[in-house]
Amino acid sequence: MGMNMSKLFETIRLSEIAFRNRLWVSPMCQYSSVDGVPTDWHLVHLGSRAVGGAGLVLVEASAVSPEGRISPDDSGIWNNKQAEAFKRITQFIKDQGSVAGIQLAHAGRKASTFAPWKGSGKVDIGDGGWQVVGPSAISFADNFPDPRAMTIDDIEKVKADFAAAAKRSVAAGFEVIEVHAAHGYLLHEFLSPLSNLRTDEYGGSFENRIRLTLDVTREVRENVPAGLPVFVRISATDWTQGGWDLEQSVELCKRLKAIGVDLIDVSTGGNVADALIPVGPGYQVEFAREIRKLAGIATGAVGMITESQQAEEILQNGDADAIFVAREFLRDPYFAITAAQELGGGLEVPKQYRRAIEIKQRTAGEAK
Repeated sequence: MGMNMSKLFETIRLSEIAFRNRLWVSPMCQYSSVDGVPTDWHLVHLGSRAVGGAGLVLVEASAVSPEGRISPDDSGIWNNKQAEAFKRITQFIKDQGSVAGIQLAHAGRKASTFAPWKGSGKVDIGDGGWQVVGPSAISFADNFPDPRAMTIDDIEKVKADFAAAAKRSVAAGFEVIEVHAAHGYLLHEFLSPLSNLRTDEYGGSFENRIRLTLDVTREVRENVPAGLPVFVRISATDWTQGGWDLEQSVELCKRLKAIGVDLIDVSTGGNVADALIPVGPGYQVEFAREIRKLAGIATGAVGMITESQQAEEILQNGDADAIFVAREFLRDPYFAITAAQELGGGLEVPKQYRRAIEIKQRTAGEAK
């Protein structure tokens, strides 16, 4: 494909892990696990994106405990059976030249809900749902479960669950571990004053509201070898007056950097059901740029990034260090190969597919 002239297809090293390019698969829930165990769907789905040239393939939000699942069909990493099932997936991803990562999550008050194609809102306990928890007894929306406010023992269990999940993830072959602190799930719920009305050491002041996210991340960092990078996904704003915002995000990210986080995966929203979010191409990039600049930490941009040139410009402008892509990778598992052809990136096509690329290039040359 010619010389590597594209920043999108430059290698990047975080800690001791080298990524062949900066075009990465964002974690996307597949709602296709059985008791938290990944299936053949995950092998083919994730493996296809690795074959397609992505630098990092990040597995969907995987619950650190049964009660931390978004839905009964979520992926999990709370037991060894799940970790064992992931091993062939991580090995296949690595064999294609990609890095395998996993996002560790607890859904908090947004747990026990239906997979999108099965319904909406809460799954009742009698139908396989469970009692959900959150920082305070405030539901996300009228059709969501009513959470129980967490006790200190509950909070300590969450920390221990993340630590254990991090250990299992490393044993399963993952080389990037991401802590999910975004989209209105448990850690984000603690961060935002709109969902956290606690009066103890985990609520009220900024210092108290960020405590659980820092404690959980510290536990993960301590249980992941020093050479493997740890990411944190945050929602940089609630898009709602009086909620979590960019200024608080910058300060949090400074603290996360200090405890050994390598990159912030910058998203927004998810904690306020009726928030007015100005969704459009690259609408979250400005937050990645500001956090990168003001917190002095590497960032990944995500959200409505669908074109190769758009992704390239984000990197060329210094707005982020990597690009997370979601829906475009669902539409085109080989989006990285497509983007490399368009930008002149030095991405090697799998040998099994080369004849198709060579014929296409030859035909295009003859047409000229």
